[in-house]
Amino acid sequence: QVQLVESGGGLVQAGDSLRLSCTASGPTFSRLAAGWFRQAPGKEREFVAAKSGTTPAILYADSVKGRFTISRDATKNTVYLQMNSLKPEDTALYYCATAAFVIREVDRYGNWGQGTQVTVSS
Repeated sequence: QVQLVESGGGLVQAGDSLRLSCTASGPTFSRLAAGWFRQAPGKEREFVAAKSGTTPAILYADSVKGRFTISRDATKNTVYLQMNSLKPEDTALYYCATAAFVIREVDRYGNWGQGTQVTVSS
């Protein structure tokens, strides 16, 4: 069983940057794909980015490509989401989760964390 804890959210202005962290407990995390998702009020949870723990595979949502970067530090059992050039439409609760491999579909992920709030003011 993997447990995930997100951190790093906050209130920023449009154009600012934030780095989210997701730290995992459990020995299997390094072998799993890790993904970031977000959910804005009244909207469905959507895929943001994912990275394999064992291959170079990475996926990004079109809406964040070129602005967000996902990375992993195996020594810290942590996955990061560096978010640059933030926009008001990036405002959401951001979650991390794991899957057997890199994929966009939300329902293929498990071990969801509690989320960290990102609010971008205009």
